[in-house]
Amino acid sequence: MFYKCRASLSDKANTMEYSRVLSLVFCILACCFFFSTTQARSHKHSKHKHGHARPVSQISISPCPSPEPANQTNNSSSVFDVRSFGAVGNGIADDTEAFKAAWDTACQAEESAVVFVPYGYSFMIQSTIFTGPCQSLLVFQVDGTIMPPDGPDSWPENNSKRQWLVFYRINEMSLQGGGLIDGRGENWWNLPCKPHKGANGTTLSGPCDSPIAIRFFMSSNLTVQGLRIKNSPQFNFRFDNCRDVHIESIYIIAPALSPNTDGIHIENTNNVKIYNSVVSNGDDCVSIGSGSYNVDIKNITCGPSHGISIGSLGNHNSRACVSNITVRDSVLKYSDNGVRIKTWQGGSGAVSGVTFSNLHMNNVRNPIIIDQFYCLTKQCTNQSSAVLVSNIIYSNIKGTYDIRSPAMHFACSDSVPCTNLTLSDVELLPDQGDLILDPFCWNAYGDLQTLTIPPVSCLMEGGPRSLLQNYLDHC
Repeated sequence: MFYKCRASLSDKANTMEYSRVLSLVFCILACCFFFSTTQARSHKHSKHKHGHARPVSQISISPCPSPEPANQTNNSSSVFDVRSFGAVGNGIADDTEAFKAAWDTACQAEESAVVFVPYGYSFMIQSTIFTGPCQSLLVFQVDGTIMPPDGPDSWPENNSKRQWLVFYRINEMSLQGGGLIDGRGENWWNLPCKPHKGANGTTLSGPCDSPIAIRFFMSSNLTVQGLRIKNSPQFNFRFDNCRDVHIESIYIIAPALSPNTDGIHIENTNNVKIYNSVVSNGDDCVSIGSGSYNVDIKNITCGPSHGISIGSLGNHNSRACVSNITVRDSVLKYSDNGVRIKTWQGGSGAVSGVTFSNLHMNNVRNPIIIDQFYCLTKQCTNQSSAVLVSNIIYSNIKGTYDIRSPAMHFACSDSVPCTNLTLSDVELLPDQGDLILDPFCWNAYGDLQTLTIPPVSCLMEGGPRSLLQNYLDHC
């Protein structure tokens, strides 16, 4: 009996111990299952997130910082490093063929692709045309330095001297990164045919072609973001026959006396956004040519420069149409002009639907100017036809001006007056001294919605409606 009781107790103890072991094993297995499930969920979520990321443009608050390269490319994109195609990147070797090979390969990729120019290298490439259309979205990621041959003497004879890097027939492309485009323009500026503001401002005859640094031609859905470009031989960026262009957070610099170094020029291009950028150069920060419409310019720091211009338009008796242009929330400083509309005599067409608002002027020579007698020589003759300038709004423009010219200058055509000019909250004071020059008006019709400083008393009321409608109908 005693033996059976001890045996029974022993069996119960063994059973309890066995149960505790099973419980412990179950807990361990449950914990392992929980953590593995959590990691799987986390991994799956991360993959889902990256799989839908696209290299869309982010509008940054400040125009100065460049975007981080890691945030600009899709993790699922194929990356084509130019070094893998033979690029050396020592600033001396000719890396043109390597860049073309990388482009051609990326352009034919069925999924989004990246042409990668790495940081820490300087690549010298000749005048080149990167041609599309490509199979899908293409990102040209410049984190290093790209440069052309050093001046006209180093430029191959059989290469075009009118353009350097051309992107042709591209749909959906982003040129971006924190790198540098070094135009090496000084030797081009010093050609004897260039306009100099040196001794007597003289020029000499001779070949005068200089390359545009970066040109987009017949392309669409374009983004240019984060780049720095310096010392372009001529225009820094030019867009011809393009649509849906977004320029964001770029930095352009060239000396104040560098000739024809327009920052961004657009021609026959529409749906353009130029945001959060800095331009300091020897010509217009932004110039808007014929055939352009739906252009929004915001948060630009411009100057020293020739200002932000519409034109020049109507040269060689041509027809020009520009409409729906907005320039807002920007600073113009130490510039020959602020916001300018410039047309040649003898042209036709119209500039209409333009708004200049919330602008600050700092020691600008012509803060507000319309010049319909634009001429680069003293030999331009008077002509009866002109590009109509109408429906222009100047709102909340304040700051200081250089007293060598009046704060407002409306020089309109003798035969085709400016009409529907509207001014409100304009306050412009001399940068030095107390002398306030009267605004200048010639054949200009408009309306003052508020008092202005300086007072504008030279605008005429009303305007020839039949003339206005006739010109607008032609655009």
